[in-house]
Amino acid sequence: MAAAAASFAALPCLLLLLLLPSFGAASNVTYDHRSLIIDGRRRLVISTSIHYPRSVPEMWPKLVAEAKDGGADCIETYVFWNGHEIAPGQYYFEDRFDLVRFVKVVRDAGLLLILRIGPFVAAEWNFGGVPVWLHYVPGTVFRTNNEPFKSHMQSFTTYIVNMMKKEQLFASQGGNIILAQIENEYGGYLEQYYGTAGKAYAMWAASMALAQNTGVPWIMCQQPDAPDPVINTCNSFYCDNFQPNSPTKPKFWTENWPGWFQTFGESNPHRPPEDVAFAVARFFEKGGSVQNYYVYHGGTNFGRTTGGPFITTSYDYDAPIDEYGLRRFPKWAHLKELHKSIKLCEHTLLCGNTSFVSLGPKQEADIYTDQSGGCVAFLANIDSDKDKVVTFRNRQYDLPAWSVSILPDCKNVVFNTAKVQSQTSMVVMVPESLQAAKPDRWSIFRETTGIWGKNNFIRNGFVDHINTTKDTTDYLWYTTSFSVDGSYSSKGTQAVLNIDSKGHGVHAFLNNELIGSAYGNGSQSSFTVGLPINLRTGKNDLALLSMTVGLQNAGPSYEWIGAGFTNVSISGLKNGVVDLSSNNWTYKIGLEGEYYSLFKPDQRSNKRWVPQSEPPKNQPLTWYKVNVDVPQGDDPVGIDMLSMGKGLAWLNGNAIGRYWPRTSSTDNRCTPSCNYRGTFDPNKCRTGCGQPTQRW
Repeated sequence: MAAAAASFAALPCLLLLLLLPSFGAASNVTYDHRSLIIDGRRRLVISTSIHYPRSVPEMWPKLVAEAKDGGADCIETYVFWNGHEIAPGQYYFEDRFDLVRFVKVVRDAGLLLILRIGPFVAAEWNFGGVPVWLHYVPGTVFRTNNEPFKSHMQSFTTYIVNMMKKEQLFASQGGNIILAQIENEYGGYLEQYYGTAGKAYAMWAASMALAQNTGVPWIMCQQPDAPDPVINTCNSFYCDNFQPNSPTKPKFWTENWPGWFQTFGESNPHRPPEDVAFAVARFFEKGGSVQNYYVYHGGTNFGRTTGGPFITTSYDYDAPIDEYGLRRFPKWAHLKELHKSIKLCEHTLLCGNTSFVSLGPKQEADIYTDQSGGCVAFLANIDSDKDKVVTFRNRQYDLPAWSVSILPDCKNVVFNTAKVQSQTSMVVMVPESLQAAKPDRWSIFRETTGIWGKNNFIRNGFVDHINTTKDTTDYLWYTTSFSVDGSYSSKGTQAVLNIDSKGHGVHAFLNNELIGSAYGNGSQSSFTVGLPINLRTGKNDLALLSMTVGLQNAGPSYEWIGAGFTNVSISGLKNGVVDLSSNNWTYKIGLEGEYYSLFKPDQRSNKRWVPQSEPPKNQPLTWYKVNVDVPQGDDPVGIDMLSMGKGLAWLNGNAIGRYWPRTSSTDNRCTPSCNYRGTFDPNKCRTGCGQPTQRW
């Protein structure tokens, strides 16, 4: 049996000498304990995440080409359920959501593809990618052994699989899709949270996926109990110590985070390229064979697709390719050199025997040798402080702290993760004065404060914001009236409007005047605020505009997390606190401008727009419109929103996303420099303290 097993393990390596298949397509994908076997050959795969709806289709070929030039074999993407199934059984696959077109762009570039169907994706995407309408299907509970949820999940998964099959895109059909994923980061805490129903759901998801008969392996990330033959994979900043749950499964890393996301009001996290390279080298050193960067290009959260809540419209992520599709130096170039070095080792890594040698207290060597005489060594110094000189095979090698040297011949170092050879470049936004296209001038539309048109309903007390709007808009008006007599004020005190909210923000108006605004943040959506007010004798009108900034995208029972007000009162009055929470409140969903679709490009005949020679400043609840000439050249263009408050922007009728140059704290963990040495976390290397979170 041992001899037979050894012979079987050698087969995919022997065929390496005979077959050199095209990377953009395959006909057979299996796996053994060491790696994927693509068309009979063990393969080491460098994969890069590019999410199709986070860039426009015109960018896709260049983004894919940049990834390929950076050393990628493969592109990975989620499938975004709520971008596709906009209502039960109603599907959308146009423009940025043209999934088939994206897969074919990848195929035509000669690259493989990993399709992470989910269909729950998290991904800092609104509601984790699950359609909001599904929450309101009676009896539905997300991501547990719940029949309504499972039924819709299976229906969508089958729809996507059949779409790919129809286009002959799975490797088993000669296409480029080599792996498919079901569910996402469910194992461990979440599965335990849902108890036996969680376990049953996870096993059902695996079984349902396998029954799709895609002809390619299925994976489940962060799922330690993934049943055979589904491969469990790792998501983390480091996965060198990860081991699959069976000796028959290979070691895959589905999410290596080369940066981190940003929330409105927070400073900007960065991950040094030396540490990213260190993590990748350690993964392959310790037996990994598929590694994917989440994300290689982050892109933009267009429209209202951000999750969190409070995730910024920019999903730049400090990725090797920035939001605009430009190479980020030195990260892109440093990783390219790493990929070239690892590829030099591919055959011996996947087909050789491995041994381990200690070179010191925190220094080590992993050595791979094959039957043809090939020898590969990784020399690692995992000391986060001290550089070391080590002796390996009677030669001395300098190992900087927290670094790995790669020796494709066990003699010569071709790459060290801490030694960055590439130049560093900075993208600078150069001001461009856009000229209004004549004869058009600026036009504005001022929203009605409070109820516009007919109210939606009147209710005693508060309703949940999200359950009311069902995320059709960020906005919900809560309005009420109350009366005070002439002696309301207590001597020496100021009346204060107190608001408690589950999130995410509020603009408060008293008698049609803005009296203040307040917000939660990415760490805490709820907030409490006290706003000084001046009351008038008699009737006072209070209008509160509640705002959401993306919906929760992950966590146990996340679909039940609400927003909106829980308590409103006035203090500082002669007769004590007046609680308005149980008043009759009148509600209106959305803004008037949304209702009239003022964002549509052809608005010349719309009389609601009022021409202005110059746009008014410091005017709340105002829509602005202007036609401008297109800037010359091919460079990326950003719109400077520094002078604006918080809102939404459209270009030619397309929703760009939320803008909000909310300033981060001056004491928000920023450091003048970033030491790559030692374990990384998102708070380690930050910039932009005291600066607008997102200006462009």
